[in-house]
Amino acid sequence: MAATPRVLIVDDDPVICELLASYLLRDGFEVHCAETAEQAEAGLRENPVDLLMLDIRLPGKDGLTLTRELRVRSELGIILITGRDDEIDRIVGLECGADDYVVKPFNPRELVSKAKNLVRRVRHAQAMQPPMEARQLKYFGDWTLDVDRRRLVAAGGSEYLLTQGEFQLLSVLLRNAGHTLSRDQLMDQIRNREWLPNDRSIDVLVGRLRRKLQDDPADPQLIHTIHGAGYLFSAAVTSQP
Repeated sequence: MAATPRVLIVDDDPVICELLASYLLRDGFEVHCAETAEQAEAGLRENPVDLLMLDIRLPGKDGLTLTRELRVRSELGIILITGRDDEIDRIVGLECGADDYVVKPFNPRELVSKAKNLVRRVRHAQAMQPPMEARQLKYFGDWTLDVDRRRLVAAGGSEYLLTQGEFQLLSVLLRNAGHTLSRDQLMDQIRNREWLPNDRSIDVLVGRLRRKLQDDPADPQLIHTIHGAGYLFSAAVTSQP
């Protein structure tokens, strides 16, 4: 039997915490709550969770800063809680490494669906990590993608953790190296995501990948923008160094 999914809700509004908790408890989640980023960090050290639901606007350290810091060292799922007028913050949050977001007021079905899908993806990624000698590696340019650990490895040995969205996008680009893919084609090939009309998530993910790959958008060596068409991954991809 699968372990009960564990979620930490971080919001300084007790009404929002209670509302979120009631939705998730009803669907079998183990729920913990914190009012600040500092409380959340202390709680995560004591009780790791599968999923963090995090308000962008918190007293003290804000949700975007916490997202950025956690993403460097953790693969837990992160869903941001935003207001309807926080479009810029939502984009910045995705750039910081959040996996998804929910908008106040919440649609209970959407909330639970996002939470279940993200927990499933996180657990699947963790379960699929084989021993070092059996790991699948992809080589391109000066980089190695450790497929099973979802990490980019630079020529000097530095490692960069990819979010699930970044990993899925890079995997699609590597499989289609040398071919231009439209935004719609990229969205179709990234599974378990709920896309909205005029969704900018692909552009955000491309921007995040370029930064991790140190690929200057003004003079790209790996991911090229084909204006009016989409994106092209230009480097050769091999399974041997």
